[in-house]
Amino acid sequence: MLKNLLRWYDGAARPLPWRAPGTSPWAILVCEVMSQQTPVARVAPAWRAWLERWPTPADLAAATPADVLIMWDRLGYPRRALRLRECAIALVERHGGRVPRTREELLALPGIGPYTADALLAFAFQERSVVLDTNIRRVLARVYDGAALPPAHQTVRERERAAALVPADGPGAARWNAALMELGALVCTAREPACSGCPLRAECRWLSAGKPKNAAPRTTQKFTGTQREARGKIMAVLRKRRGGCARPDLLHGSHLSEERFAPALASLLEDGLAQESDGRYHLPIAESVDTGVSQNAS
Repeated sequence: MLKNLLRWYDGAARPLPWRAPGTSPWAILVCEVMSQQTPVARVAPAWRAWLERWPTPADLAAATPADVLIMWDRLGYPRRALRLRECAIALVERHGGRVPRTREELLALPGIGPYTADALLAFAFQERSVVLDTNIRRVLARVYDGAALPPAHQTVRERERAAALVPADGPGAARWNAALMELGALVCTAREPACSGCPLRAECRWLSAGKPKNAAPRTTQKFTGTQREARGKIMAVLRKRRGGCARPDLLHGSHLSEERFAPALASLLEDGLAQESDGRYHLPIAESVDTGVSQNAS
């Protein structure tokens, strides 16, 4: 299984920019945060622009929340942007501007959960870790369980099995994790898997069973008409108006009804993604962190 998978990966891996030799741990951390719930095709140009402006944690720590949210643009889930800035501040204050290389220290950083910590260990430091994203979980569920999809929530059994499969050496483990992830993204996809081109087809219990639809259907999260859509429209107006705007102007610019506008604006204020002062609404304002780094020009 290992040889077939790695042979396939060597020929099929996408030339993603963060896979280039010499990519810094900070650049990989930014990639992992951006890639949460955002397609790779949208992440790549944003990642390049972000690192051109803020190539180190110290650079980002010196930025304002407003600058960060404007740069985040339409990647979605903008709280990630603020958490990434908080992470950069923590790296400067606790780790001298460097990304730590222990799981415990990584998990203590703002916005870094178990998956991201394990991915950083593997892809930034070439150390052994058990990386379990949606793609890897789906591949392993099909090959070993004969299930169309993994459980809705990660189980202890899944992690124990994955840990038993990961090679013992760090570089080998990193390559294994990357190959499984790529297989799930390109071949063993959720809806239309290309089983005829899969390097694991001989071992796949799901394929040998005739690809049964034996998993509970997953509902696709809609976007149109949701509060998330409404929040995005309000944020789009605030990103364009650095000086802020009055509530009527914000409502008009968002093209929302009052019924959708009011709760969406309230949630943005609660989440710290917007602020109100003297009757005007604007992106959050905060003092930049003194890191000794000058902010890049807008």
